[in-house]
Amino acid sequence: MSIQVSPSPIPNSNLVSLTSTLLDRDDYLVGLLNQVTANKTEGWLQELRQSAANWVRHSIIPTTREEEWRFTDLSSLRKVQFNVETGNFASLQFDILPEAANSRLVFVNGVFAPELSAVTDLPDGIVVSNLAGLSVVEQEGVQQYLAQAEGAQEVFTALNTAGITDAAVVWVKKNVVVETPIHLVFISVAGETATISQPRCLVVAEGGSQVRLVEEYTNRRGAESAEEGVYLTNAVTEVWVGDNAEVSHTRVEQEGAEAFHIGKTAVTQARDSRYTSHAITLGAKLSRHNLEILQTGEQTQTTLNGLTIISGKQLSDTHSAIALNYPHGTSNQLHKCIVGDRAHAVFNGKVFVPKPAQLTNAAQLNRNLLLSSKARVDTKPQLEITADNVKCAHGATVSQLEDDEIFYLQSRGIDENDARKLLINAFAAEVINQIPIPSLREILLNTVNNLKSLTNE
Repeated sequence: MSIQVSPSPIPNSNLVSLTSTLLDRDDYLVGLLNQVTANKTEGWLQELRQSAANWVRHSIIPTTREEEWRFTDLSSLRKVQFNVETGNFASLQFDILPEAANSRLVFVNGVFAPELSAVTDLPDGIVVSNLAGLSVVEQEGVQQYLAQAEGAQEVFTALNTAGITDAAVVWVKKNVVVETPIHLVFISVAGETATISQPRCLVVAEGGSQVRLVEEYTNRRGAESAEEGVYLTNAVTEVWVGDNAEVSHTRVEQEGAEAFHIGKTAVTQARDSRYTSHAITLGAKLSRHNLEILQTGEQTQTTLNGLTIISGKQLSDTHSAIALNYPHGTSNQLHKCIVGDRAHAVFNGKVFVPKPAQLTNAAQLNRNLLLSSKARVDTKPQLEITADNVKCAHGATVSQLEDDEIFYLQSRGIDENDARKLLINAFAAEVINQIPIPSLREILLNTVNNLKSLTNE
């Protein structure tokens, strides 16, 4: 038996090598697969799931021996036996963004919760629904995009596809401008045993359209409460940006202290399109976010803003890959990490500029703030350029709070703890203030301000 892997337009992407996997069965991965495929579907969706499941059976969970996972050890994940559990929706509460009070979809443990959702404040020309709520014609359209993005064979992405029973779908018709932000909320409810949920999002912005999207992962049951427990969220989001379309995408991950979070965002940009990402990572014991951008036409604009804030013994890994395959592309990436206690942050950002991508302008910067002598960051910004007429730059900085800055604030009557907090907030605000939704900006700034573990070593 042999498996053919087609060439990827994203060089060195996060595909898992299959050199030895046909000889070695990964029993743990097969166990996860059996859990997520227990519920069957019908028709084209079942065929899609079966194809992905066949791939998973011949794959392995990555180890630190693989370059893409060198700093992220998943051995603690393998020690937990996860089960699928739907949870009880009736008693759930969560923070509602005023701007999206009537334009939200809510999923609990990956299952659509219609009683918590509201999609009454939407203009004509946009569909916001779960997969099961789509018409036959709309589902036929979804078939052309769901699980069709590059990198679908990556092991966790394929595991998600193998378990699809429903999905959040946002489809904006041609030349439709949607002023109201769309809020997708994925709540994880810990059960008596460790649980696994696999949220799936599909966003299609047809030519000339515009939309703002908030994608939130949380275990919060209300403004002041959260339920702790061990669970795994394995999320995949596919974003298709049509010709001259514009998508603003904010992703917030604030999982529980004992949670595992694996996330994939795959973005495909057509000619003249504009995509902006604001990725905020605050929670989870171990989190990984793969962000992959594929340019399929000229003159695209890509802006990636990221902020990771971790403490305790958290590990947060961000891997991004931007493939600029056509001329006149522009990309600008800023990723910041604030790391306290014994936490460990990882950033690996790749920008590919092959020979056809002449007149590309790409910039990438990773800035890291360590708040403890035992905090750690591993950063690896990369440019791979074969085009000869481009403007590209990348860099990384690692620093601590400056004693003279703290002393200056103390000389103005501010105590040391508040001085540290002011400097940390200023570092984070550069990213948070670019989020286009005021209420979400306020929530995130307040969250940073209240993270007491960051103000003391």
